[in-house]
Amino acid sequence: MSIFMENMIAERLGGKMFGKDTTIYKFEKIKRAKRAAIEANPNIELIDMGVGEPDEMADASVVETLCTEAKKRENRFYSDNGIQEFKDAAAKYMKNRFGVDIDPGTEVNHSIGSKPALAFVPLCLINPGDVALMTVPGYPVSGTITKYLGGEVYNLKLTKENNFLPDLDSIPADILKRAKFLYMNYPNNPTGALAPLSFYEKVVEFAKKNDIAVISDAAYIELTYGEKQPSFLSVPGAKEVGIEIHSLSKSYNMTGWRMAFVCGNEHLVKAFATVKDNNDSGQFIPIQKAAAYALENTALIERITEKYSRRLKALAAVLRRHGFFVNEPKGTFYLYFEIPKGTASGKKFESGEQFCDYMIREKYISSVPWDDAGNFLRFTVTFIADTPEEETRIINEIDRRLGEDKFVF
Repeated sequence: MSIFMENMIAERLGGKMFGKDTTIYKFEKIKRAKRAAIEANPNIELIDMGVGEPDEMADASVVETLCTEAKKRENRFYSDNGIQEFKDAAAKYMKNRFGVDIDPGTEVNHSIGSKPALAFVPLCLINPGDVALMTVPGYPVSGTITKYLGGEVYNLKLTKENNFLPDLDSIPADILKRAKFLYMNYPNNPTGALAPLSFYEKVVEFAKKNDIAVISDAAYIELTYGEKQPSFLSVPGAKEVGIEIHSLSKSYNMTGWRMAFVCGNEHLVKAFATVKDNNDSGQFIPIQKAAAYALENTALIERITEKYSRRLKALAAVLRRHGFFVNEPKGTFYLYFEIPKGTASGKKFESGEQFCDYMIREKYISSVPWDDAGNFLRFTVTFIADTPEEETRIINEIDRRLGEDKFVF
């Protein structure tokens, strides 16, 4: 590596040490373990329960809308901060699905997926020395960018004892004085927990009392089974203190399309739009038009949620049969559960990473470990299975493989 360029790299990325860190992160460890398992036994099917992406394509009608709009000459231009047709559809969707009134002219803007939205929000709010309140385990993007900007992250652990809700009363006074925003995500990845309206009411009161903005990540809000997840913005006063980010990736099988929207507080949406305008030139107009069509046809979600509900319940039953404690699935397409202490044959597990490695190398089942707030594992039910019969075959195979050992809890 050029010594010249070593001296150029920003300290936020490690400065002169950038690229020299030998730490192996958990997702790279998982990849290596998967490769080793496949090489050792290429004839054994490796069941991937770790990929957090839908296993199907978007509905044919959405794809057809994209194709039709892509053929129109007038749709070739930059869209900058988005077309009004999509903003109108997003506002209508918020009203119809969650009873939230959104001004399509001032209180909503599109984003090229929810990840950039979560990255841009700290650019709107964080000054050096400010604090971001982040829930863990969780999606770290807003916290990472906060650190890049010279801010700090204060982690709020999501524990089983607190129904996987952050304990806002536990935050030290000196942190509250410097805190600029609270990030929360419900239905929650990875725990699958929902947030009751009473919690959101407390969040609004907390935000007003402490002058803290609220960022509600609602990427999985449509993926619920039985009990519905209310929008944070449905609480009186919520628009005064925060925004909500909605995504089409999970509920419409549109992950690679990169389509989301930010809505809520007018001033923060405007700040978001300003940052966004200096980072991208908007999503391809035909994708926005196809996304608007999807938001206007929410019946498309029903078959998707039915599939995930069926898979989650079947897999949860298998895990319980082998001694694991698994809550009844309420939201997302994940199952989050504590690892065993070991096996009756003498193996011991001291972390989620250790148990994940064992599952890959000995059971040929890939998953994701979470050790931020206890030792947990996350299974996803987005494995590829084109028929209910194939789903059953895969889940039965997981059952058989887990049954080869007796787990100690």
